[in-house]
Amino acid sequence: MAIEEGKAAPAFSLKDQSGKIRTLAEFKGQDVILYFYPKDDTPGCTKEACGFRDEWATLRKRGVAVIGVSPDSPESHAKFIDKYKLPFVLLSDPDREVMAKYGAWGEKTLYGKKTVGVIRSTVWIGADGKVRKHWRKVPKAEAHPAAVLVALAAR
Repeated sequence: MAIEEGKAAPAFSLKDQSGKIRTLAEFKGQDVILYFYPKDDTPGCTKEACGFRDEWATLRKRGVAVIGVSPDSPESHAKFIDKYKLPFVLLSDPDREVMAKYGAWGEKTLYGKKTVGVIRSTVWIGADGKVRKHWRKVPKAEAHPAAVLVALAAR
C-alpha cells in the first residue's frame, strides 16, 4: 500500500517507550508528524530527534503531535528519550510492518551501495486522519524538523 497525499493514513498499533500500546486513532482530531528513523542514539537520528525537541513549543502551540518510529525496542527508546530529554512518543516497530505500510522500509542507497533498511521519511497526518504531506526520503536529518515547520506554517 503506497502512501498517498489526500488518502487515509494506515492505522497502526505499536508499543511506545514504556511498553504501552499506542494507536493512530488516539491522536484523532490533531495533526500528527509521524517520522521514521533507523536507530536510536546514532548521529543523524539524534540530530533529527533533537530538532523536533527544540521545536516542541512551536509544534505544541499548533496542536501537533510528534511520533518517532524505529525498529528499536521500547527499552532503547526509553534510554534515548531520557538521554536527550525528548518530549514526544517513540514507537517500536521491530517487525517493520508499519514502516512497510508507510513506505519507510525497503531498498535504499547507502554510501553508493544498494541495501534494504529503514528509509528516513516523514508523514504529516491531518486532524482528519488523511495524509497531508509525505516526505519520502529525508536528505538531511538535522534540517528536516525546520522543513516540517515550514510546511505546517503554510497550511
